[in-house]
Amino acid sequence: MARKDEGYKKTTRIVHGAARTARWDYSHHVVPPLTASTTFRLESVARGARGFTEFGSFRSEETAEPVYIYDRLDEPTRGLLESQVAAMEGADFCLAFASGMAAVSASLGAVLTAGDEVVAHTLIYGCTHSLLTNWYPRLGIKVKRADFTDLKAVAKAIGPRTRALYFESPVNPTLDLVDLRGVAELARRASKGRRRRVLSVIDSTFATPFCQRPIEHGIDLVVHSLTKNIGGFGTEIGGAVCGPKDLFPDVMGYRKDFGGVLSPKAAWNILVYGVPTIPLRIKRQQYTALQVARWLESQPLVEEVRYPGLDNFPQRALALKQMRDFDGGFAPGNMIYFRLDPRRASGARFVDHVAKHAYCVTLAVSLGHTKTLIEMPSAMTHSAYAGSGPMREHGGIRLSIGLESPVDIIRDLSASLKAVSRRK
Repeated sequence: MARKDEGYKKTTRIVHGAARTARWDYSHHVVPPLTASTTFRLESVARGARGFTEFGSFRSEETAEPVYIYDRLDEPTRGLLESQVAAMEGADFCLAFASGMAAVSASLGAVLTAGDEVVAHTLIYGCTHSLLTNWYPRLGIKVKRADFTDLKAVAKAIGPRTRALYFESPVNPTLDLVDLRGVAELARRASKGRRRRVLSVIDSTFATPFCQRPIEHGIDLVVHSLTKNIGGFGTEIGGAVCGPKDLFPDVMGYRKDFGGVLSPKAAWNILVYGVPTIPLRIKRQQYTALQVARWLESQPLVEEVRYPGLDNFPQRALALKQMRDFDGGFAPGNMIYFRLDPRRASGARFVDHVAKHAYCVTLAVSLGHTKTLIEMPSAMTHSAYAGSGPMREHGGIRLSIGLESPVDIIRDLSASLKAVSRRK
């Protein structure tokens, strides 16, 4: 018998979810109810034993009825969110975590052991950089850095102990892109003859599954901060790891024992409000982002604008190739990175002026919000680099476009540019 949702587009699937699932009875609730029970009644010792025996083994959503025991292990609301994100990504599984960093930690921690090595891109989110530089050496895990926009450099960095290739694309905050198929192929080649294969792991938060699906390009594990565009409203913190079923036991076991599980209440908000509105929100944000990016390009005080949707974006061909929405349309996302000419204006003064005087542009970290957010990464989200390496340049400004009118966003940015201009 064919599944009821078979043949429907993903934009429809993420509104309605699975038509039939053992995780919940859809026959009475139009909106999935929120569960709020830390523990679950068991009819017998045998059923409890079955639940513990089956825990950590991959089960098909359509055919296997889970035995719920305790919230930290598994529960219905979070499970429904996980099935939605897995379906969007085209992954066998998705597991939700208490934060994006909990997901990042799990994606690597579940597969690494002392003596292993990670090859990571030179520029990654500041807290991930801190995880790799401050904590992994204590665990006996070596970290190498390489420029993932140069596949030859990555290939050269891979050694006999390399277990994971870790990167972001688009990169936070510069929006550099990494060739997903190229990295996946490097991992495949490096795995030949090894007992434990080399895994490719991407933080795809900037793109979301709407703009790109790395598993389609051969990537093994995909990490998301659910806090950002997937959640969409800035009300919940969460993270997700998506991947193939053979890695499910490791990631699930890691979550159980380290305990960084997403709460049902947070999962419900993301499931009911965030996920179904992703196409509407991001399409609107992309439209606005292109208008704002083009306007920034025209400003004499702006030295550089980076946005994958611009015709002159340095990696335009790669963007067109791998940043595609569910219907195959170009999906460059809602993030802009730009720099002012330091001879003519101070980036810090500009952001400070926006913070004090703008109405619809807010100085705040995070991204993917309904509101447009601005920040200076080198001083804020990427301060762990302490002005060294790829963040030695201090003038870059990150802009996360929200749902406001592009006219009004430009109005606020224009007023602040005029206010900080160093007139001759």
